[in-house]
Amino acid sequence: MRIFHIVLPADWSAFDGLEYSAASLRDEGFIHCSYKHQLDTVIQRYYAGEKELVILELDRERLERKLVEEPSTGGEIYPHIYGTISRDEIVKVERWAR
Repeated sequence: MRIFHIVLPADWSAFDGLEYSAASLRDEGFIHCSYKHQLDTVIQRYYAGEKELVILELDRERLERKLVEEPSTGGEIYPHIYGTISRDEIVKVERWAR
C-alpha cells in the first residue's frame, strides 16, 4: 500500500537527495502523511492558498522508520512516519498545480 506526503515546492528544493525531513518532525515528532483517498481533503484544508505542491508517493514496504496509523483531524486515521524519509522510500514525485 502506498502513502503520500505533501511538500511545499520551496521545501522540496531544499531536499539534499538523501534524507527528507518535514518541520512537523521537529515540532511534533513525526511526518504527516495521507492515504490517496485523503489527499484532496488535506490539500483543501491545509494548502488552500497554494498554487503548486509536490506530492511524494511512498512505498510502505520500503519504510525504514516507524509508521503509525493514528487518529488526527476529526478522528480520521492518518499514517505518520516517526523519522526522516529516505530517497529509496520515495517511488514517485508528482508536481501538483491548481
